[in-house]
Amino acid sequence: MQKGNLYLIPNTLGNDELGATIPAGVIELVNKIDVYIVENIQTAAKFLKLAGIKKSLKELKFSVLNVNSNDSDITAYLDDAMAGKDTGLISEAGVPCIADPGAQIVKLAHEKGIRVIPLSGPSSVIMAIMASGFNGQNFAFNGYLPIDKKMRQVKLKELEKKVNFENQTQAFIEAPHRNDKLLAEMLDSLKPDTRICIARELTLDSEQVLSAPVSTLKQKNISLGKVPVIFLIGK
Repeated sequence: MQKGNLYLIPNTLGNDELGATIPAGVIELVNKIDVYIVENIQTAAKFLKLAGIKKSLKELKFSVLNVNSNDSDITAYLDDAMAGKDTGLISEAGVPCIADPGAQIVKLAHEKGIRVIPLSGPSSVIMAIMASGFNGQNFAFNGYLPIDKKMRQVKLKELEKKVNFENQTQAFIEAPHRNDKLLAEMLDSLKPDTRICIARELTLDSEQVLSAPVSTLKQKNISLGKVPVIFLIGK
């Protein structure tokens, strides 16, 4: 029996106008898939409705894959693909497997000999690097920095050294309610000539990208609020 494919389906970054960020081919694909592995059923259902899915959501099968999932939880998630049915993996926002737990299921798919097909869509990390003016040839995404203040300051200094000695752009994220606290610590801990980029609410009407040395940003009254932000350090 031929196995089904695992499609890595990009979600929006919060913009309800799918046509602005999601390719038409992705939108067409959702009407060919009945089985989904999702980070959040509610956001996945919203995406599918915006994409114009013709079937009732009750006709679809959803399995949840999030940060709390472990290998034993997901062992059966690809049974339908093994039986020949295509399966879609949908992130809560952006592309699967980037700042997202989807890599677990993709690794399992490769182990089972299931074809993995990544589809184009918005990635806030890549878009932030694009808009920063920093080195896009050599960069690293660090996920979340330590919560402990002292450990976070040490980490910021480590990332700054990588920027200075390797010209490696450093990207990271924070829980939205700690955005302003992290920015304040960056401005306090990093050297005046170190460049920072703040990419806020990408693809939305409220999108804002600031890229400047620490010394310049200290002179501005920046309030990020509790929204999605990508932080970068670069040259």
